[in-house]
Amino acid sequence: MTVGPSLLVVLLLLPFVGSLLSVCLLNTPSRRLPAGLAAIIILASLLLTASFYPAVSDGGVVRFDAQWLPQLGLNFTLRMDGLAWIFTMLITAIGFLVVLYARYYMSEEDPVPRFFSFLLAFMGAMLGVVISGNVILLSVFWELTSIFSFLLISYWHNNPNARDGARMALTITGIGGFCLLIGLILLGHIVGSYDLDKILDSGDVVRNHPLYLPALIFILLGALTKSAQFPFHFWLPNAMAAPTPVSAFLHSATMVKAGVFLLVRFWPVLSGTYEWFAIVGAAGMITLLLGAYFAMFQQDLKGLLAYSTISHLGLITVLLSLGSPLATVAAIFHMLNHATFKASLFMAAGIIDHETGTRDMRRLSGLFRFMPYTATLAIVASAAMAGVPLLNGFLSKEMFFAEAVETHADSILDRILPYIATLAGAFSVAYSLRFIHTVFFGPPPTDLPKSHPHEPPRWMRFPIEFLVIACLIVGMVPALSIAPFLHSAVVSVLREDTPEYSLAIWHGFNLPLAMSAIALVGGALIYVFFKDYFSRCDDGPPFLRRLKGQRIFERVIVEVSWRWARIAEGRLGTRKLQPQLRWLVVMGFAAGMLPLYVRGFESRPFTYSGFDPAFAAIWAIGVVLAVGTAYMAKYHRLAALVMLGGVGLVVCITFVWLSAPDLAITQLLVEIVTTVLILLGLRWLPKRSEGLGESMTLRARFRRFRDFALAILCGVAMSFIAYAVMTTPVPDAISNYFLENAYTEGGGRNVVNVILVDFRGFDTMGEIAVLGVVALTVYGLLRRFRPAEDSMDMPEQQQAQNRFDEERPERSAGDTVRDYLLVPSVIMQWMFPVIITFAVYLFMRGHDLPGGGFSAGLTLSIAFLLQYLAGGTRWAEDRIRILPLRWMGAGLLTAVSTGIGAWFFGYPFLTSHFQYIDLPLIGKMPAATALLFDLGVFCLVVGSTVLILVALAHQSLRINRLRTIEAAKSEER
Repeated sequence: MTVGPSLLVVLLLLPFVGSLLSVCLLNTPSRRLPAGLAAIIILASLLLTASFYPAVSDGGVVRFDAQWLPQLGLNFTLRMDGLAWIFTMLITAIGFLVVLYARYYMSEEDPVPRFFSFLLAFMGAMLGVVISGNVILLSVFWELTSIFSFLLISYWHNNPNARDGARMALTITGIGGFCLLIGLILLGHIVGSYDLDKILDSGDVVRNHPLYLPALIFILLGALTKSAQFPFHFWLPNAMAAPTPVSAFLHSATMVKAGVFLLVRFWPVLSGTYEWFAIVGAAGMITLLLGAYFAMFQQDLKGLLAYSTISHLGLITVLLSLGSPLATVAAIFHMLNHATFKASLFMAAGIIDHETGTRDMRRLSGLFRFMPYTATLAIVASAAMAGVPLLNGFLSKEMFFAEAVETHADSILDRILPYIATLAGAFSVAYSLRFIHTVFFGPPPTDLPKSHPHEPPRWMRFPIEFLVIACLIVGMVPALSIAPFLHSAVVSVLREDTPEYSLAIWHGFNLPLAMSAIALVGGALIYVFFKDYFSRCDDGPPFLRRLKGQRIFERVIVEVSWRWARIAEGRLGTRKLQPQLRWLVVMGFAAGMLPLYVRGFESRPFTYSGFDPAFAAIWAIGVVLAVGTAYMAKYHRLAALVMLGGVGLVVCITFVWLSAPDLAITQLLVEIVTTVLILLGLRWLPKRSEGLGESMTLRARFRRFRDFALAILCGVAMSFIAYAVMTTPVPDAISNYFLENAYTEGGGRNVVNVILVDFRGFDTMGEIAVLGVVALTVYGLLRRFRPAEDSMDMPEQQQAQNRFDEERPERSAGDTVRDYLLVPSVIMQWMFPVIITFAVYLFMRGHDLPGGGFSAGLTLSIAFLLQYLAGGTRWAEDRIRILPLRWMGAGLLTAVSTGIGAWFFGYPFLTSHFQYIDLPLIGKMPAATALLFDLGVFCLVVGSTVLILVALAHQSLRINRLRTIEAAKSEER
């Protein structure tokens, strides 16, 4: 059966769609519906993944390509090969079992739909990492895994340990993700493409390039932080405050495997050098040994499993560092084995915690007599973790020992590897025995929060049964169970270098078998001799117990984010506005002059061609107003604002004069909106101190002279740059292309609008996204804004009007203001439908005539703004439900969806299409998909502007509440 590449998109989108659907169930009290929805979504993903196996089993690759920014090598590419397939199966299969387990584990009191929403979103991000065919796309999904894991770890956000662990995980993996992005950009620069297939075919080019080492270091920082390798290992134990289903999914099978998956994915490109072996090998060996050593002394069940996970990830990292194809086979095999037995152990630990109320091993004992089935399953899984024969962990650990005794490099690391491997193996046996013996054997527990432990529900135990059976089957008949799937993954990585290997249980008496025997016996002896110490010691290993990763992390965060920041602010920064503006002006001046300095400027003789007196008079007025604005800003803010609006009108008239109606309309609308919003904001600025300029020091005079000279210099420089631009001939101007192709390629006669929504649509989408971020930032700042004390009182004019009203019995406070605004408010209310109609008119004509989504959005914003001015905040919001955040979300979603729609027709992102359509009673009219993009611009502009308006308007409501509270307190006194 042939599988269509488009199914890769379905596979990727399914979890995200399920996540959105789960959000719709937030008010559902039952666990069944959200768990059932998640199970159906993941089961569909599992079956869909299974259908790809015939296409990838023999080294095939299924690709889906959608052009996004092909000129920059940024395409939406998904690819499924053998390695991606087996990891996708791992993610979906264990994800399904975790959902089934979580159905019974999560409490009815928890917001279960939110949990499954986060879980599905994380699963979608992991699938994106695995099947991405473009390395920049891979880095995007990589960061998404960090974000969604943060939400999952902090799911019980009332628990401070969960918040701290989530913040630590996000910080470490987020920084690593940023380093990974830098490394992937360098890698793409070396190869000349960000396409994964091209990078995988360019191993020799990459290894011989001067940028190989920087790219390697940055990529390894991303991988090692995600897989909790030394020295970044400490975040994983602190993430154990997450619910157990999260630990079973993220910290055994998916998130922590992302780092080693990345190492396997780029193994053909980056491995085989001494730098690779030294960095990866050293990190892996230290992690392998330290993780196993720390695990023996943990008193928390999940803490023991967390450190054992760190150790096993170190084992995989060591294998990948060796540069041997057989070691890579063993690494891939152990990744699969570890996921099965570790996920089952995490779920068993969750059952123990669920039934006893504690995970403290000092309080647990003798549970075999209360839950024999769960105990038996946990014992088998622990034996697989220890590497006991006839279980899957034994096979991959034997392969590890076999590679450890081989010579791979002339290095001390290679020579000590067999000893480290055997010692770490003995430690793993010791902590596995401790897990088994301490928890399930011995006297009955006497100090449990839940005094009557018992077996969990049947289907809560089923996921553990399934995984333990998988451990047994793979351990006993590997050639019939896992071998074909492992081979497809190995071939996709090693290709023609795939070695001959065997998954036989018995290889005869050899050195790896002896190492296994020493590890088993040595681990048993370690546990026997130190059993009593293990049972009574504090949490953590001796000699290193005070070395707390969390404490070091917190101290580093305090140093960097507080002390260093304060030092940098004291030496380089300032809280005064004037120096900040001065630096902005200086940097702008330098940025403008640098190109002319580097490239040179060919001076041309100035030719006088006359001037229009009317136009000159308009600009003379503008200059006077600009100077007046600068002067009055210090003495009379309202007058300065009025004159600033006059400057904007002069610019608007200039655009009309120079035949730029689109710019004129936009300028006029922007002036109206910004003037009113700034006017509303002026109300809350501190009052100007009287007599501020009566006495001036020499330093103040120097500062003013310096600022004046800087302003003159920058003004002259801007005039010079404008003159240079206008007098320098540009033979191949891109404007000619826009003029010639606006109608034939974009379907519009308004060239400016076609440029915005078609030719430069991606720029416009970025700009509206920035506009949305700015609006949210302004809203957030104003919500926490508290004006100065002298600004909290009513304006003097309003106080006088209120006193006038209060002195007359037939009037009440505020009547005078309402009388003044009666006629204007009625007119503004009547203008509401008129302005809405005008906004629709501007929007519909924008592709062929001056107008468009931005202008229409500002026009509709003015309609809302007038309603706030006419009736006040409460009056307007009682009658109009605006919901600006939904406008913004709908606008951005519409713009992005329009761009994605082009992919379904085989065109790059944001490619537009137009044609003429026949409408009844109207006839033929042009229709372009850019209209939908313009609709997104329209909605986001409306939402952003109104959000800022709401933030300013609600400032008055908050002040009124504060006045009421203060008045009540005064009466109580």
